Amino acid sequence: MSQPRRVLFVCIHNSGRSQMAEAFLNELGGPEFVAESAGVDPHPVNPEVVEVMKEVGHDLSDAESDNIVDFFRQGRLYEQVIDVCERGTEQDCPVFPGVRRTLHWPYPDPAALAGDESERLEALRGIRDQIRSRVDEWLETARRTPK
Repeated sequence: MSQPRRVLFVCIHNSGRSQMAEAFLNELGGPEFVAESAGVDPHPVNPEVVEVMKEVGHDLSDAESDNIVDFFRQGRLYEQVIDVCERGTEQDCPVFPGVRRTLHWPYPDPAALAGDESERLEALRGIRDQIRSRVDEWLETARRTPK
């Protein structure tokens, strides 16, 4: 069996969007894909992200945020890097040197969502579902594309 294809999801804090994308790709990608996530300024995983991911069977309560610099220093290699930073904040989104294939999937920052708790959770469910759909679509294409 060949090595799995390695994908890195990045955002600024690694506390929401990239954590969701990592969880979905690791679930849906099977043994063909391995996903990790990291940020340039790691923060603890957003409790509201943990809550909405539990609703779809992913327990992120023990997930830790990782620093992209640590991954680089460790010499980790990725076939693809996908940043999930919101439009307008791309300049702050981290880059991973040496990766030729990068994608930009912009999603609002869960920490910046407005409203009361129920409104934020509803907005976050929408972001979660969009990320899952995007991972599904990406997988269809990636499986048809040779390494």
